[in-house]
Amino acid sequence: MNLEELRATLQFKPMPRNHKERVLTRAYSIEDLRRAAKKALPRSVFDYVEGGSDEETTLRENRAAFQSRQLHPRTLNDVSSVSIETTLFGRNLPAPIGFSPTGYTRMMNPDGEIAVARSAGRNGIPYALSTVGTTTIEDVAATGIGHLWMQIYLLKDRELTWALFDRARASGVEVLEFSIDTAIGARRLRDLRNGLTIPPSLSPATIVDIGMHPRYWTSMVRAPGMKFANLADTDKPGQTVADINAQFDSSLTWSDLEDIRSRWPGKLLVKGPINADDAQRAIDAGADGVHLSNHGGRQLDRCVPAIDLVAPVRAQLGDEPTIVVDSGIRHGMDIAIAIAEGADLATVGRPYLFGLAAAGEQGVDAVYEILTAELRRTLQLLGCTTLPELRAHASELITRKQP
Repeated sequence: MNLEELRATLQFKPMPRNHKERVLTRAYSIEDLRRAAKKALPRSVFDYVEGGSDEETTLRENRAAFQSRQLHPRTLNDVSSVSIETTLFGRNLPAPIGFSPTGYTRMMNPDGEIAVARSAGRNGIPYALSTVGTTTIEDVAATGIGHLWMQIYLLKDRELTWALFDRARASGVEVLEFSIDTAIGARRLRDLRNGLTIPPSLSPATIVDIGMHPRYWTSMVRAPGMKFANLADTDKPGQTVADINAQFDSSLTWSDLEDIRSRWPGKLLVKGPINADDAQRAIDAGADGVHLSNHGGRQLDRCVPAIDLVAPVRAQLGDEPTIVVDSGIRHGMDIAIAIAEGADLATVGRPYLFGLAAAGEQGVDAVYEILTAELRRTLQLLGCTTLPELRAHASELITRKQP
């Protein structure tokens, strides 16, 4: 190597002065954004995002289930032109990706759900607002997002629930997701040990965190107060995460699904760890599809990974009903596996929360960009050019590792 080549090799690009740009310059994967979020957030807040229930077995096995798949590429196929576009409920999407409902999103960044909705709208993908979100459905709808969904818990206070239905309809919500895995709230030990409250309270441990995360606390202090924005009777400050459990109704039955179907005129998905027989029962009760999910490992621990439900549910339902899946998706390869095995849409929660915490709205955009680039690259390396082709050859492209 001569002197000129050495000089060229040793040239360093100056790092951006803006903190968000510096973070994003180094963010090549969802894991990079996760690490950046861990640095940016107080421990109690990061643990809320990262943690699962009880022993966190499901949390770990969600990832292990995706990683148990082995990919077998079809070689020497022309993959110079690849499309990851899809159609869902008669609407075209640029990619089979959506943003899952997450609670307390403004705890990651003051812009919270608004930033997520803007990113989803800009990228043309669905975003489902949580019942326990920290921004009202009306304010999220005002962003102009094109594919607005809402996740609903059927609360003990039915009048409050039906009022949410009316507000969702008036706000232009296209799809309602009825979550069925919260008969009671789970025991999330990290939150209990951290004494997590909404908003984060000034305990001695929190005061120590202020010194370690000044950027976070400065932004929180300047932002409006945080509350369960869509629940009018839970408006008091400083509620623990466990307080919302008192609103859950443990007496839910299949007749409640029929009641919801009669009241909701739009598309309806049933969300939870649904087996093939129950998925069929949901369709028979009038649902348009199912959202296979174990709440990201945050409800029943040792629950079956959602990705393992996709193939049997698709086999039971046939081609028409919609199947959405989440829980453990961290890479475009995971999305490719989900689509190949029968899902129509893969949604993520923690990844966009990592992006939001690390770099605000730009961080959420980065999550979408990373996942779509990985998905497109995965298709090319597998020798496929479209999602239908991926599914058509799933049996030869994907196998499970032998124990």
